[in-house]
Amino acid sequence: MSAAGVTQPTIDYGHVELLPVHFDDLDPMGMVHNSRYALLIERALALFWRHHGHTFRDGRPTTPDAFNVVKKFSIGYRSPMRGTGDVCVHFWLEHMGRSSGVYDFRILSCDGTTVFAVGRRVVIKLDERTLRPSPWTPPARAIAEGLLRRPGRVQSRPRAPSDTHSGPSVRFAS
Repeated sequence: MSAAGVTQPTIDYGHVELLPVHFDDLDPMGMVHNSRYALLIERALALFWRHHGHTFRDGRPTTPDAFNVVKKFSIGYRSPMRGTGDVCVHFWLEHMGRSSGVYDFRILSCDGTTVFAVGRRVVIKLDERTLRPSPWTPPARAIAEGLLRRPGRVQSRPRAPSDTHSGPSVRFAS
């Protein structure tokens, strides 16, 4: 997703989605309400996976891998986001297990100078019929490999979350 006049970032790993902040995302003080940060992450991940064919149509998943649930979500707020406009959501996989995925993320200004929030989102892929954990399919694993912070970490242990972690550097093309 791209907006006219916004510089696209170059990252070391993971993916960046450019998302708009709308007036209804703001609290009475003109800052993005804390509950909207989770929506920004959700929208960024949904756009990424939809682009790769994993979404929902008519309330049904288009692939078995689209049927997953959030097990854990944590966020640390760094700096208030004020007003409307675009923000960059940088996310990556720290770990991909047999039926789980551990995403880390940052929400940052589009010029890369301000980190508004950092966090982690853990998902579990479920069998749609039994609602029990089930393995990711090979096509989803191949897509996920491109999101891994360190490729080849598909079955490794995730690192412990760190509130001081600000993620990789982001470079912006001029």
